[in-house]
Amino acid sequence: MSTLHSKAAQDYLRDDAVVSRHDNTFFGIRQKRDRMAQALPEWEDLREAASQIKKHTVTHLADYLEQFEARATENGAHVHWAKDADEYNRIVLDILNAKGVKKVVKSKSMLTEECHLNESLERNGIEVVETDLGERILQMMKLAPSHIVVPALHVHREDIGNCFRKKIADYEAIADSYPGGRPQDENDPTFLTYVARMHLRQQFMEAGAGMTGANFGIAATGDIVVCTNEGNADMSTSIPKLHIVSMGIEKLIPDYKSMGVFQRMVARNGTGQETTVYTSHFRGPRPGGEMHIILVDNGRSDILGNEEHWQTLKCMRCGACMNTCPVYRRSAGYSYTYFIPGPIGLNLGMLRDPHKYHDNVSACSLCCSCDNVCPVKVDLSTQVYRWRQQLESLGHDNKQKKLMSQGMGFLFNHPALYTGALRLSPMVNWVPGPLINLSINPWAYSHKMMKFPKKSFHQIWKEKKL
Repeated sequence: MSTLHSKAAQDYLRDDAVVSRHDNTFFGIRQKRDRMAQALPEWEDLREAASQIKKHTVTHLADYLEQFEARATENGAHVHWAKDADEYNRIVLDILNAKGVKKVVKSKSMLTEECHLNESLERNGIEVVETDLGERILQMMKLAPSHIVVPALHVHREDIGNCFRKKIADYEAIADSYPGGRPQDENDPTFLTYVARMHLRQQFMEAGAGMTGANFGIAATGDIVVCTNEGNADMSTSIPKLHIVSMGIEKLIPDYKSMGVFQRMVARNGTGQETTVYTSHFRGPRPGGEMHIILVDNGRSDILGNEEHWQTLKCMRCGACMNTCPVYRRSAGYSYTYFIPGPIGLNLGMLRDPHKYHDNVSACSLCCSCDNVCPVKVDLSTQVYRWRQQLESLGHDNKQKKLMSQGMGFLFNHPALYTGALRLSPMVNWVPGPLINLSINPWAYSHKMMKFPKKSFHQIWKEKKL
């Protein structure tokens, strides 16, 4: 593994209990996903249909974008186009300034994370309040999301309780209003959820605008579809009269028939639910209000033109590739240098800036589990492998690994030498452990070196064959 990711992962791995909890939690979500998939005999047909729909849409993107803009405009929405993050942030700021908005409530959106919208607005005197509970917790803690669907699942309830007591100004009044009286354990999840609900309710009432992302945009009708489990997107759009939608251009799908395919898959694949608690459709502004839809490119057109990596645009951000990834589960989201971790993040980071995010590419065992769970069949592990082949030309190849590969190539190309090495390898078992399990031996980190068997596979094979 390369320096940046491996160093961050090594720091995280020092606490075995935390690592095990993280690993078990996310593999548990993966298991829920499997149960949901196995309950649908047509699951693989749905995956193939979803893959083909996304392939068709992104390869006819210009046509669908024009259709979506026309329908959305007919519905009364204002449609804006942003070529990059700077233009997107400027458009949002101009809309808010034109309405004199000083506080925005915002549902979870990875696009706004990508464009650093919060920081941009706050620099210009506009308060931004995340309304997804996990995102709000992280915002108060001044932390970034560590997962694209369950961003704060790594945070302990004791830390959340301490944060609420320090950061929520009316915490005491809210705690005293808890039905049945203030609990003895103020880190109880039900109580903390109540505190967050009461705190956020006031934010909704004070906000001058609500912002949402978009899980899907339906070209045939101009609809924006947002999937949540907390109803925060609905609250963000039903109280403030100004609604701003941020949507990456790849989120388009053709029509409601296509939506039916994705609706059956997104929650099952991402969190192991049959569906999200709320699936909200926004076709136009509320009475007396305004709706602005910002279609953001920010490098997506370049990805579409990349023959080896265009399939990344099919991703619908369900997070299943992270839940199944053995590297993500054991090293956690903060070990990655790109803001989206896991297999999809490896590819998106390299497409964004291969010199800045090259360290993440080695955070993959090439087990291909991500390919098997991806609902739209993105060839994630193949793309990672392709990036690895380009590291030398980018000037970021690992010299140690290259030397090791050359040595192994020499060994494998000389059968007599290889056979002799196999016969001598059990002698390593007699070397004292402290001489092998050293810090200079990366294979010895976090576990003991293997014991070499007395007979090699080749020897056993020859004996059995005889």
